[in-house]
Amino acid sequence: MEPVIEIKDLTRRFGPLTAVDHLNLTVGRGEIFGLVGPDGAGKTTTLRMLCGLMDPTEGSARVAGHDVGRESQAVKDRIGYMAQRFGLYQDLTVEENMVFYADLFDITGSVREELMAELLRMTRMDPFRDRQAGRLSGGMKQKLALMCTLLHRPQILFLDEPTNGVDPVSRRDFWAILYRLLKDGITIFMTTAYLDEAERCNRVGLMHKGRLIRCALPEEMKLATGTPTLEAAFVKTIHQIEAMA
Repeated sequence: MEPVIEIKDLTRRFGPLTAVDHLNLTVGRGEIFGLVGPDGAGKTTTLRMLCGLMDPTEGSARVAGHDVGRESQAVKDRIGYMAQRFGLYQDLTVEENMVFYADLFDITGSVREELMAELLRMTRMDPFRDRQAGRLSGGMKQKLALMCTLLHRPQILFLDEPTNGVDPVSRRDFWAILYRLLKDGITIFMTTAYLDEAERCNRVGLMHKGRLIRCALPEEMKLATGTPTLEAAFVKTIHQIEAMA
């Protein structure tokens, strides 16, 4: 696959703390890549650097053909980033939130109307377009956040634990939307705390203490560790790394 994310020795330090330690990774166009690891492993910091929101201390990364350090605005124009706490306006309706974010991207007129109608259909949120965001369920809020992220038709979608705290039915619906986006050619780079979700990714990377310690297909990871589940594979890998330290 054509690489759309290329990471070379990407490093981020906060004083004496190394949050991301010489990360090397390539993600192909149309791939869904899952980054998993314990809290504090460096997943969110990695995403923020790839989105041009934080400068690396060392190393480099190219996203959609642009250097995240020197061409951060060009990167931002081509990606969608959905943070763990997306900035929805609770007193605005679903439609009003979408209009607000469309205005930020200078999407107006018939193009905006067509995009909004398409996203509302895709997420099955059309019946709730006049409901205030503060009155939505957790799963519906995540769908709304995703719609706002997709309004400018990004090439690459960065999602930071998008289904954290969401009920199982809403998680299933959210993944159905992600698979549809993959069919449309969007590349998805996500972090997740749910290992059953990681199983659905094309490839999975395991971060631990800022380092990428294993990256493979989910099935390959289980075979390499002789374990029946991805969770068991991750636990065994981390225990092996810590035993060698």
